Amino acid sequence: MPIVHVYVFKDFSNEAKKKVIAGTTKVFTEMGIPAEAVEVVIHDVPKENWGVGGEQATERLKHVKIP
Repeated sequence: MPIVHVYVFKDFSNEAKKKVIAGTTKVFTEMGIPAEAVEVVIHDVPKENWGVGGEQATERLKHVKIP
């Protein structure tokens, strides 16, 4: 049974999370794994705890809209 961990920013929308779960599951079902066997865990990480290019994501991605 595959367990997939996905890390996203804290303000990732519920609708976007649903798409990630469905899309990730689809990839595995296309490989012949039953959807019921696929587990997706989404971890919400505050931007200040995420580094991008040597900076906190809060600073580096100020102008990037998160879905």
